[in-house]
Amino acid sequence: MKSPEQCESITDIRTEIDRLDRQVLALLGQRFAYVKAASKFKTSETSVRAPERLQAMLQQRRVWAEEQGLNADAIEKMYQDLVNHFIDEEMKHWKQSRIQYHSGAVD
Repeated sequence: MKSPEQCESITDIRTEIDRLDRQVLALLGQRFAYVKAASKFKTSETSVRAPERLQAMLQQRRVWAEEQGLNADAIEKMYQDLVNHFIDEEMKHWKQSRIQYHSGAVD
């Protein structure tokens, strides 16, 4: 890994950005696994959506963004989009697990 200062060409820069993006995506995949796992602890659609948790989480991400010198509004929007997608996926997973449970298909 080269620091930005060590990069000697635009190719070096792009290579490092691609490497970082790959790591970010791998972490998002891990995050999604936790989102799906969380559904087993949820008891209702409201608990899946958890609006109070969403707002608190977004506020914390704003703080973290500012600590990194990033635009808090842009980071909040990015997380809002990401988390809304994950909530939709978690809801599907939660509903499916309820169907399986009530049909006796659960281990």
